Amino acid sequence: MITFWNRILRAIKLETKLFEEVEADENALPQAILVVVLSSLAFGIASITRGTGVSIIGNTLGALIGWFVWSFIILYIGTKLLPESQTRSDYVELLRTIGFASAPGLIAIIGIIPGLFNLAIFIASVWMLVATVIAVRQALDYQSTGRAIIVCIIGWVIYGLLSWFFRLIFH
Repeated sequence: MITFWNRILRAIKLETKLFEEVEADENALPQAILVVVLSSLAFGIASITRGTGVSIIGNTLGALIGWFVWSFIILYIGTKLLPESQTRSDYVELLRTIGFASAPGLIAIIGIIPGLFNLAIFIASVWMLVATVIAVRQALDYQSTGRAIIVCIIGWVIYGLLSWFFRLIFH
């Protein structure tokens, strides 16, 4: 358990070596799942004070589904559309690294303090985005951070369109 919390702290600190480590650790998937769950719980708990009626369980399930979809989109873009010559990765490696990139989301829980919700959510979201770029760069073995940023931007647009489409259908 100490290793797990150590990994979370290292992910929050954006340590590049942590993302290489979890990419290579075939036993890290349950930990990555737990990071995604804990991060989504932090966002859900913070939103309680907003009276948005967001279900913490629904939020957590949505975060898990989103993580699976987001990782698949990144895999496809990163390995099929925009690979570098040394790019080698698979879906589970991306699940592990992108899962740990959710660790900065834990700070969203600070948003439960009156007046800090918007700031906490903004900081957590930007921090998670930066962590995701690092995770993608490491998992896809990119030499260029710029390419990882481009993959994440394209993936974000596609993910956003898919989310909008499904909300339109199911709401």
